[in-house]
Amino acid sequence: MSTAPDPRSRRAAGPAAAATGDPAASHPGAARNLTLATLASVVGFWGWTVIAPLGTRYAHDLGLNAAQTGALVAMPVLVGAVGRVPVGVLTDKFGGRRLLTVILVLTAPLVLLIALAGSMKSYALLLVVGFFLGVAGTVFTAGIPFSAAWYPKSRQGFATGIFGMGMGGTALSAFLTPRLVTSIGYWQTHIIVAALLLIMAAVVFFFMRESPTWTPVTSGSFGKLVNAAKMAVTWQLCFLYAVVFGGFVSFSTYLPTYLRDIYSFDLTSAGTRTAGFALAAVIARPIGGIIADRIGSKLVVVVALIGVSGLAFVVNSQPSGEVATGLTFLAMAASLGLGTGGVFAWVGKQAPPGTVGAVTGVVSAAGGLGGYFPPLVMGATYNAQEHSYAIGLLLLAATALVALVLALLMGRRRAQAAAGRAPA
Repeated sequence: MSTAPDPRSRRAAGPAAAATGDPAASHPGAARNLTLATLASVVGFWGWTVIAPLGTRYAHDLGLNAAQTGALVAMPVLVGAVGRVPVGVLTDKFGGRRLLTVILVLTAPLVLLIALAGSMKSYALLLVVGFFLGVAGTVFTAGIPFSAAWYPKSRQGFATGIFGMGMGGTALSAFLTPRLVTSIGYWQTHIIVAALLLIMAAVVFFFMRESPTWTPVTSGSFGKLVNAAKMAVTWQLCFLYAVVFGGFVSFSTYLPTYLRDIYSFDLTSAGTRTAGFALAAVIARPIGGIIADRIGSKLVVVVALIGVSGLAFVVNSQPSGEVATGLTFLAMAASLGLGTGGVFAWVGKQAPPGTVGAVTGVVSAAGGLGGYFPPLVMGATYNAQEHSYAIGLLLLAATALVALVLALLMGRRRAQAAAGRAPA
């Protein structure tokens, strides 16, 4: 004779089951730690992109051309991209809480050095400090495995999508930085950003905790990185993420300059519209992750890439009118946001246990590099006589189409191999 389980024992076992890996439950404290990690990412992204909203100011004060401005706003993206690989490995070893704390602390003085370089009107110094400011961009790589570890595989699209909303720091930067500079001053604005970074670092250190299922990788970190690099899916996801996240970063950093050149917007107006673009992508990212949990990442990424490719042609046509222009860029932002959420939901499901940090580092580095080169291309190919960025936008459309084909092919060989092993 069977007996029903005691409900009291089920309630008592709930937290313990979660802590030991119940596939249907997140761990106690997951929501709090995910929220704090996301806030840390918001502040880190603000520090990372503090140069871009003032790009037109620097161009005017320093007499920069389009290529020089593109190089300046893209410079922090370089280290933010390359640095994600070692940070991913270090996160597996030391944990996201420690890495997030260190990254935020290191970013604060760099923001103040940007203010010093800008007040000195030194383009060379801005480039050098901007290069090191890229450390702030690695906040993403430390936070993704930290956040994913708090949730089961079935909800990691949700977890990484919510954490990915931290890229909303670019929206805050685009909206608030030029306004704060106008209202309270250039130096004061950078001091506020630096102070927020230090405050958030203290919050992370004292109030965040690692997931109970996380265990430090004490040896073989380099081997895990090598193994991650050997997996074909890692490089496939790298290319996809380079297109969608790279597209988001490049638009977020270069859009103020683009809007000035094409639509003659001033600094504040361009910043407001860039903030709207970033906010739309931020909202779309967790939606992409949640949908990927339900219907699979592949379909989400395919739909996003179709949108990116088609909308690149629309942007190139330079739609006139506030409504048409605004809707075009919002649709582009939504496509890129859905794509980033879909790709990282794919990462969470494909990466073997213990390698999430290493795979995250490689893939997110590709995304950062994807955001580094487009501003350089846009600045170098800008046709000032015709006020056109056609070459750069058409390259985006073509790259998105290549990524679309790759996404459609991903998993097909594995499915064919599995079918071949199945009994007749």
